[in-house]
Amino acid sequence: MAEKLVGLDIAPPDLRAKITGRAKYAEDFRAPGMVFAKMLLSPMPHARVRNIDASRALAMPGVVGILTADEVPQRDGPREACLTNEPHYEGEPILAIAAVDEETAAAAIEEIEIDFEPLPFVVDPLDSLRPGGPNAYSEGNRFAGEDGWTDFKWTEADFEAIDAGRMPETADAPSQWSKGDPDAAFAESALILEETIVHQSLTHHPLEPRSNMAYWDNGRLFAYVSTQSTQQTKFGLARALDMDPEDITLVSEYTGGGFGSKISGTTVMQIPAIFSQKIGRPVMLRITRYEENYVGRARPGFQCWLKMGFLADGQCNAVDLLLVEEGGAYGSGDNGTAGMIADLVYTPQNMRFRGVPMYTNTPPKAAQRGPGGAQIISMMEPILDKAARELGIDRLAIRMMNAPTADVRFGPRDSFLTSVHAREALEMGAEMFDWEGKLALAGTRNGSKVTGIGIGLSPYTAGSRERDGMMLIRPDGKLYVHQGIGNLGTHSISDTARPAAEVLGLSWDDVVIVWGDSSKGLPRSTVQAGSQTTHAHTRANHAAGMDALRKVREVAAATMGGAAGSYRVDAGRVSGPGGTMTFGQIADRAIAMGGEYDGHVLPSDIHAQTVPAAQMLAGQGLMGIAKDNYGGEGSIYSWVAGFAMVELDEETGMVELKEYVGITDCGTVLHPRSLGAQVLGGSIQGMGMAMTQRWVFDPQWGVPFANRLYTARPPGMLDVPLDLKWGAVGIADPTSPVGAKGIGEPPVGAGAAALTCAVADAMGGRCLCRTPLTPDIILAELENREPAHGRLDQNVG
Repeated sequence: MAEKLVGLDIAPPDLRAKITGRAKYAEDFRAPGMVFAKMLLSPMPHARVRNIDASRALAMPGVVGILTADEVPQRDGPREACLTNEPHYEGEPILAIAAVDEETAAAAIEEIEIDFEPLPFVVDPLDSLRPGGPNAYSEGNRFAGEDGWTDFKWTEADFEAIDAGRMPETADAPSQWSKGDPDAAFAESALILEETIVHQSLTHHPLEPRSNMAYWDNGRLFAYVSTQSTQQTKFGLARALDMDPEDITLVSEYTGGGFGSKISGTTVMQIPAIFSQKIGRPVMLRITRYEENYVGRARPGFQCWLKMGFLADGQCNAVDLLLVEEGGAYGSGDNGTAGMIADLVYTPQNMRFRGVPMYTNTPPKAAQRGPGGAQIISMMEPILDKAARELGIDRLAIRMMNAPTADVRFGPRDSFLTSVHAREALEMGAEMFDWEGKLALAGTRNGSKVTGIGIGLSPYTAGSRERDGMMLIRPDGKLYVHQGIGNLGTHSISDTARPAAEVLGLSWDDVVIVWGDSSKGLPRSTVQAGSQTTHAHTRANHAAGMDALRKVREVAAATMGGAAGSYRVDAGRVSGPGGTMTFGQIADRAIAMGGEYDGHVLPSDIHAQTVPAAQMLAGQGLMGIAKDNYGGEGSIYSWVAGFAMVELDEETGMVELKEYVGITDCGTVLHPRSLGAQVLGGSIQGMGMAMTQRWVFDPQWGVPFANRLYTARPPGMLDVPLDLKWGAVGIADPTSPVGAKGIGEPPVGAGAAALTCAVADAMGGRCLCRTPLTPDIILAELENREPAHGRLDQNVG
């Protein structure tokens, strides 16, 4: 019998290529006659282009063309175009120049003269809410769809509170919902905490910038891009260019990170495609790290007022949350998710949420690993610790009490979960971390260094349903699993294929993963985002594997006689009453039988996006193809419980992580080694969000200071201890035949919150109620000094 594949540590199929340097990322591709494009970026946060004089640039030897905003698709409302004549942030692309080499293109950019009309701008959303304050758009500060632009302002009374360093408790909000009776619940509370909290925006920093190359051949577009979601990016690019998706060959074999900024491609992908069509030559657009900090997206910041009520036993019985979101030039929806996750994690039963998403003249904001959830968890967990201290309750115990159980209902739509084992994760983490033993160390000193310990409990969405699986057993006897998801290095392209191989009794050596090139035939897939992939594609590939298994048995029975159900498969062979056939022989026979067996007849319920890919492969072997129809109700969420111990140096304000344990509830474990990397890597990323990373803007000129990697650097290997620990509850999700859920998102909030709680603990329980906790902020608190910025200011350094 072939070994069980789910749960084993198996090297991914792309490992050798990465180690040997043969892995090709977007900017590694070349084409005959290829030229290089460079972008001219806006030097102002908001302006209008009055005139462009590119004559000197176009006269330079080696320059082959210019692409302006007038030649690319524009979109109504606050929606981004790849080039614009009205930039809404410093660094927004205005035009592009193509030349025979990158140096010439860069030099040509410097020769272009543009006459700009400066326009009013705003970098802090509170400035736009102030009566008479500036707006990010000339037409207003709130876009209401078909109703157009309006001015949404708070009152002078609201700003009396803001000017005093407090968020206004009763301010109006465009987005709001409530459940239960929060006012009555607060009246019954034994403890009420009110806090003003600020979380600063921060850039994404994927290792690979969003460089891309494109060319046309006989009306067909060939695009080599950096994306999280190969198959869905092809359709996204087709929509942007208003063309048939099947006229695009999209290649993205390897992607060096995205974190939500490359979900279904990026806006700048359009530039080489349109430019190449204009000049009739392949165009490479290499994005520098400097440019990436502008066009590469950022996590939106929050400015919040929070009121939490607790009963005497520590039960959270009411939450009131007012949240202003710094949404960048084109808006973001993190605020809504933040409110829903606050309701889920603390189960108050009585909640009021008010969200105020605001446009600002800062680089575009987008989903970043745990969007909304990561911010709110890192902000609220220290408040839960404060409640525990004031009520005299253990900080682990208060989390165990408030963590949701299987009957939880949450959010504005009264959502429920397929499964939740957050309490089991907390219990397992407390044992591995030795919570009781660490409590004895909290507050101890070693010279100027003080020890603190903290916990963070963080959830996030972890799956979707009804995607298609598609695979072939070819005449060589191997199973070829076609994957439309992207390859971010998380091993999902291979790990989600394991259930199909297991169903068919195959050794992993007999499985080939096909990915990264739409010309090879890719089925309809989920976007590689929101931790959907593991759940969605283990289900889809299991369904397609079961379809292949049925067909293998039926082909065997038709060839050798007997009932199909009496044949069994193992190790690449099918055996039964009529004898034995190899999978290679089965594939040959399926091709001869045709119809549904070799893919010439397809299931009626597969998605239209899958059909052309399946037709491309028809007749090449036995096809397993199916839509995930396993059903199931409820939202799919995974959890991470993080436990941290730190040392805070009171002389420097520096924080050193000494120990960390992360425990996940993500259902069945597919790949232990990869899961550990996700839990710990995501947790450390959250710690960077909590401690060091942020946007910094000059409020007078609206230009950023933190526009390099080192000015907002994520943590590296030297910033964390070598002995990080992780574990998994390992209880299967009951709505999936495999039982696995995604894990990419929840570690970020867990790591951030565990660290912010540990820092507060080291400071004697003082919550700074602001992230990131940079040394200057910590020292100002320790020395009872006013910080160098306003209490509510966003984008400060």
